[in-house]
Amino acid sequence: MKKKALLGLTLLVAVSPLAACGSNGAATGAAAGAAAGSDRPASVEITNVSYDPTRELYEAYNKLFQNHWKETEGQDVSVVQSHGGSGKQARSVLEGNEADVVTLALEQDVAELEKGGLIEPGWVDEFDKQSSPYTSTIVFLVRKGNPKGIKDWNDIVKSGVEVITPNPKTSGGARWNFLAAWAYAQAQGGGDEAKSTAFVKSLYDNVTVLDTGARGATTTFVENKQGDVLLAWENEAFLSIKEHPDDYEIVTPSISILAQPSVAVVDEVAKKRGTEAVATEYLRYLYSDEAQKLAGDNYYRPSNPEILSTFKDIFDLDLKLVNIDDEFGGWQAATEKFFADGAIFDQIYQK
Repeated sequence: MKKKALLGLTLLVAVSPLAACGSNGAATGAAAGAAAGSDRPASVEITNVSYDPTRELYEAYNKLFQNHWKETEGQDVSVVQSHGGSGKQARSVLEGNEADVVTLALEQDVAELEKGGLIEPGWVDEFDKQSSPYTSTIVFLVRKGNPKGIKDWNDIVKSGVEVITPNPKTSGGARWNFLAAWAYAQAQGGGDEAKSTAFVKSLYDNVTVLDTGARGATTTFVENKQGDVLLAWENEAFLSIKEHPDDYEIVTPSISILAQPSVAVVDEVAKKRGTEAVATEYLRYLYSDEAQKLAGDNYYRPSNPEILSTFKDIFDLDLKLVNIDDEFGGWQAATEKFFADGAIFDQIYQK
């Protein structure tokens, strides 16, 4: 199989799908009929360009989807995965990284592909929940015993606290981090923007390493032992605890943000490659009960509220989460105000 050259880390997932068999070992009627009645090839390949912390989720999901597609369509499918900072990944697609689907950290990164003519307008309504099949939030990962006594956002702006967070210029998770901190500052300061700006400046004055993506920031904190606190995707924090149960613990702040990763078919690429049907089903199946449970098992919050409730012992479902639309006027307004060249982040971060 010829693999396309991709920017960033590329992982080819080519697990052999299970045969679509009934209880007697014969092919099911649906799969056999699809295979017999179609002139399409016996196998197909799609590329999913995703953001940093979804590696484990899609490694598991791709196997689930391969089985589903084989059983329903009688065709083998392999999935090429590419991971990196969400903004950087979006730019790679604009620059020629041929993704059939994107599963990025925030709506604005997908909107950039729409502006570039690769995705048709209306994509945000193509799938349920504004094309966000799972959600997350931002928490703090600290070292076991919490030696700095970090309990909330006000503790990480104190002198002597070293903060690790990715760069909002390249990382979607970093933008969620920034906005969660801003929401806290607004609540504490009565909406005074000068006070909020001073607060987040104090936070970034404490940042010692600004990695390009969330997984890189996790590596800096967990593997390289730098910093006192990591501003992390909730799923990243839980994975770190799972891998190092004796070394780290999670602190949930009083206010955080509803982080809604977005998914979309890259229409121009899928049409050119003839992968529209499989690419669309790849994203639609993320909403299936099986995939929703898999998302929860990988520490993402399922968008299905009934399935989410089964993970109440893992997630703090009472945590106050601000909304990007209600609090910030949507991603376009937030980008222009905070993350565009010369905007608030550039003004406060001088390192």
